[in-house]
Amino acid sequence: MNKEKPPLLNREISWLYFNARVLQEAADQSVPLIERIKFLAIFSSNLDEFYRVRVATLNRLVTVVSKTKDELGFNPKKILNQIKNIVVKQEKKFNLLYEQIIKELAENKIFILNDQQLNVSRGMFVKKHFRDKILPAIVPIIIDDHKPFPELRDRVIYFLVKLSQIDSKKKCKYALIEIPATLERFLILPDTHDLKFIILLDDVIRYCLDEIFFVFDYNRVEAYSLQVTRDAELDLDTNVSDRFIEALSKSLQKRKKGKPMRLLYDSSMPIELLNLVVNKLNLHSESLIPGNKYHNFKDFIAFPSIGSDLLRYKTIVPLPVKELSVNKGMLELIKKKDYLVNLPYQSFDYIIHFLREAAIDPHVTTIHITLYRLAENSRIINALINAARNGKKVVCLVELKARFDEQANIYWTGKLEEEGVNVNYGITGYKVHTKICMVTRTEKGKNTYYANLATGNYNEKTAKLYCDHSLFTAHPGITKDLSKLFRNIENKKISKDYEHLIVSPTETREKLFAFIDREIKNAKAKKNAYMILKMNSLADEKTIKKLYDASNAGVQIKLIIRGMCCLIPSQKGFSENIQVISIIDKFLEHARIWIFGNNGKEEVYLLSADLMTRNLDHRIEVGFPIYDPVIRQEIKEMMEIQLMDNTKAREVNSLNNNKYHKTGVKVPYRTQIDTYNYLKNKIQQN
Repeated sequence: MNKEKPPLLNREISWLYFNARVLQEAADQSVPLIERIKFLAIFSSNLDEFYRVRVATLNRLVTVVSKTKDELGFNPKKILNQIKNIVVKQEKKFNLLYEQIIKELAENKIFILNDQQLNVSRGMFVKKHFRDKILPAIVPIIIDDHKPFPELRDRVIYFLVKLSQIDSKKKCKYALIEIPATLERFLILPDTHDLKFIILLDDVIRYCLDEIFFVFDYNRVEAYSLQVTRDAELDLDTNVSDRFIEALSKSLQKRKKGKPMRLLYDSSMPIELLNLVVNKLNLHSESLIPGNKYHNFKDFIAFPSIGSDLLRYKTIVPLPVKELSVNKGMLELIKKKDYLVNLPYQSFDYIIHFLREAAIDPHVTTIHITLYRLAENSRIINALINAARNGKKVVCLVELKARFDEQANIYWTGKLEEEGVNVNYGITGYKVHTKICMVTRTEKGKNTYYANLATGNYNEKTAKLYCDHSLFTAHPGITKDLSKLFRNIENKKISKDYEHLIVSPTETREKLFAFIDREIKNAKAKKNAYMILKMNSLADEKTIKKLYDASNAGVQIKLIIRGMCCLIPSQKGFSENIQVISIIDKFLEHARIWIFGNNGKEEVYLLSADLMTRNLDHRIEVGFPIYDPVIRQEIKEMMEIQLMDNTKAREVNSLNNNKYHKTGVKVPYRTQIDTYNYLKNKIQQN
């Protein structure tokens, strides 16, 4: 037995290597050009959240004197320095990629112009747009040493403006301009000879600075962009009641004024201006990240849809699920067998139709559902409201603490309650992260149950972008466990002893370790022993140590982990039998899947939980077995497709170099294309 300390990669550093894989997609010449811009936007948005949450937490740890390095297992100050070094390098790569993509857009007759590149006619168009649409929303604030420095809001772009007189000793003036987030970020200029022209809102304002500051007697106006990212964690009253909602609403307002975690600034900003902001905001050097002149790059997700269709990914047509027809009664079909919907390759509409049918079926009495993140115009909510209007008892658990979706969930809670839906806020101290729904129907005088259990949220928008699995079943054992779970949640009770489901926080860790121990026992008995596990993140140290034990016993372990992975594979004496890949492509790989060899009696589970401490010990999560042999085989074959990926899969290794995964096969395999074709072929074969 190896008595050395198990090798672990710090979770924050691991996350940065994941975000580097997103940046790789922006650099990949095989990715359509406008999609590459969107990967830059995803990278930027990810980094914003990282600073708001993870870096904020590390900064708190630095200030807590009682938390020593030994207690934490790492030095937070050292990690913060590592984060800055990595992020600065990534920002440089980001800027180079942006400049490269601008050139490639020009080669495709799409030109992103800046404020220095406008001719007379385009300049007149921009000036008119500025006066009509932008100037009324601009409120410059003059910086005065005798007045408090203006409060910089979280993730809002500002211009720090310097007014000066060329060839004069006249004292300079400084001002701040907030770039209104309510305005469109892109202005499409008139075409010329089939050429497309775009200018960013930032450069429209730069071009018209003289119209803002004309009252001052200065002949030079310079503007440099900056953006503050603040601590986003909430300080909440733990009582789940009206007081809780009120506390949450107030905390969301405070979130805009959290402690600054990062100042992203235009690297061409003169040092005197940078020092001005740093001193006013009392920032530390670790918080300063030089960037380019454009911030809030997440807006580029909405880059204008112009130019050739070849510049974007083709939209896939969702495939049908064999034999699951929305034109027939879905409940009658589900009673006879289980059905699996593989999103986004197959349509989320099946879930909508399931709820709509339940809403109007005269024999349906009750609908239970958990909601974590909802779409903006949620058809799920509409179906639930319709059910309540039709006299059904609808019990809806809305997770108010879904990070960055709290405001939307408060809104939907109000809507549901107005329509007579019973809204439950869960159990104090535990986020309800599971994605489950159960319909109760009276048949022959008895209650019959129909369920949907999923790895992803009940969200129509993300269902088109995230790879997830959604199971319809009427299995009596599963629905019995679900009834117990919903009853416990309503009664604010945590319990265990579920026969079929794997439920956090009481059982997931225990049952997972039992599965691993069984594989270890088989390996030691010289039997075939293996695991294939897919998840978003692997960070729980006890689980990692357990996987190391399994590897040392000879269990063959294959992991597919999109995001952070603190386990280090292929380490002598620890993880020689562990292989880890990460797949980043058009869609977000979001599913959680466990496959255990079980000495030839393979078991397959789908889950809502990642292998992180919070998911195992501090959330309500559900894992559910796949009993139908056809569906079990389908999941296994889709996992094998992912393990064969040699196009979009990267190796997670000790070098953290995100090397593309090579399988030794010359034929290109690409998970998301091959999975779609696999499902399409299955339909055509029957």
